[in-house]
Amino acid sequence: MKNLFIDVATNTNSSKWNNSISRISPLYSRNIDIRSEFQRDYTRIIHSTAYRRLKHKTQVFFSPGNDHICTRIEHVTHVESISYTIANYLGLNTELTKAISVAHDLGHSPFGHEGEHILSDFSNKDLGYPFWHEKNGLELVDYIELLEDDNKSKQNLNLTYAVRDGIISHCGEIDENCIKPRDEFIDLKDYKYPNQFSPYTWEACVVKVSDKIAYLGRDIEDAITLGILDEHLDELYSLLNYDSSNSKITNTFIINFLVSDLCRNSSPEKGLCFSNEAFSLINKIKQFNYKNIYLCNKIKPSTRFFKIVLSEIYNTLKSCFNDISALSSVQGLQKFYPKLYDDFSKFLYNYYNHVDREKFNLKNKVIFDDSSKQDFYRAILYYVSGMTDNYAIEIYNEIIGF
Repeated sequence: MKNLFIDVATNTNSSKWNNSISRISPLYSRNIDIRSEFQRDYTRIIHSTAYRRLKHKTQVFFSPGNDHICTRIEHVTHVESISYTIANYLGLNTELTKAISVAHDLGHSPFGHEGEHILSDFSNKDLGYPFWHEKNGLELVDYIELLEDDNKSKQNLNLTYAVRDGIISHCGEIDENCIKPRDEFIDLKDYKYPNQFSPYTWEACVVKVSDKIAYLGRDIEDAITLGILDEHLDELYSLLNYDSSNSKITNTFIINFLVSDLCRNSSPEKGLCFSNEAFSLINKIKQFNYKNIYLCNKIKPSTRFFKIVLSEIYNTLKSCFNDISALSSVQGLQKFYPKLYDDFSKFLYNYYNHVDREKFNLKNKVIFDDSSKQDFYRAILYYVSGMTDNYAIEIYNEIIGF
């Protein structure tokens, strides 16, 4: 039923409203600003460097020759569209779903989920805990991404709690059918692993479901376009009960069925729910995709290449630490790796305490200790995770070349 969730939407009448719009620190105001709290978050996100880089980050297929194959930025746009449709029909806050959607994958590394697994291996070895993109996304918007304020000073994004919660709570790898938000207003630093807690708002729950709807269908469409599923089309048509004589399977065919089913079967009492038929289909599509797309032989060579590229970059940066000072350590890169030196040293300069912070209008949070090797490793992971695919390869080529 349309607007069935309007009484539980995150708006001024909600008991969660004040918590949802709270920020780490007060936000500077503009006398002529006509945007809402979540609209301000949305524009901060789409003007961020991390958001711009998504257009050159792998979704599933690395460096496709076809311009119409999905990249990470197209994926977040699809999630924004799907979550808007669902939230608008159910009567939820579409401004909040839009902001969470465009931010939810900001923490992704280059080379998609394979890049994430590689960085997690580095993190487990050197820091004692895994790297996962949901947590990295939260830390990125809290500490790494910077925008100039109205005084030309660099500040952290300082997003609302509801959007920050939606970022770290969005894990699309869900096996439960009905999803409801949690009641507790927790410190988001309490998250230790993906999907540990339910999201705080219904809107974040919508984005979480929309993430899965978006990638399941689009990955199939792209795989068909690239010819990867040529030998598996009959299995796919049977799975979807699809008449292949009409037209080819498209992302919109799958999205329309799942979105409509979700809206028909959800309620505040039950949660966001699919019918048993649709939920069973989701799990079957997921199994099909893993077997025939994500683990197919065509993808395996690029996976091996990703490990070589990221390992060389990480180990080159890691080995330059002189056990005295992070900022002095990077000087050793300058002779043979000028591009890497220039970019990484500028990156570090924003997050350490040094005498030039005021001179360069740095008003963001200092997050690293200059003498800490562990902090230096953390800085490398943040830096490498922010790279685009092409830039990581460019830096790799500089490292191995003369």
